[in-house]
Amino acid sequence: MRTFMSDKAIDSSKRTWLIATSCAGAVGTVATAIPFASSIQPSERAKAAGASVEVDIASLKPGEKITVEWRGKPVWIIKRTPEQIAALATDEGDLADPKSERKPSELTPEYARNQGRSIKPELFVAVGICTHLGCSPSDKFAPGAQPSLPDSWPGGFLCPCHGSTFDMAGRVFKNKPAPDNLEIPPHMYLSETKLLIGEDKKA
Repeated sequence: MRTFMSDKAIDSSKRTWLIATSCAGAVGTVATAIPFASSIQPSERAKAAGASVEVDIASLKPGEKITVEWRGKPVWIIKRTPEQIAALATDEGDLADPKSERKPSELTPEYARNQGRSIKPELFVAVGICTHLGCSPSDKFAPGAQPSLPDSWPGGFLCPCHGSTFDMAGRVFKNKPAPDNLEIPPHMYLSETKLLIGEDKKA
């Protein structure tokens, strides 16, 4: 005895199968969409790259420098000696931009548009990247004649790539490849011993 399925029963089976496969497809689409959506969110490392950096400067002594990373850039924090501060007034005639008037909004915040390019005379904070081609200048704090430096060298920084020189306030000397002074990053003091790089709301 043969049993025949009616057209109605066949249509019902097809409908059930189509619903099942459609649901499975939808679940698969959602499953793949979730990892994709997660992948376009900023990573924790990326978020941290733009974050402010708090630095303890309690142990920093006159003449010393520490370097921290902010937004992938080296930031120098230098405690200048009284002699280094005094030298800033003597070299202005040799500087290309002694008053930091070029690109002030980009390179020098308003609170650092002074002779020392700093909030506090003894503490200098700068991005340690030459404004010529992005090399990192070397410390040449000792004054006087040295290789690649003039006899009247007041102390500062020498970029070994193309010979640009900067004084202890990051101001570039005349007739050098670097077109501008070193960048001063946004910063402020949270206390006498805590410095925040990346924010300057209270500066």
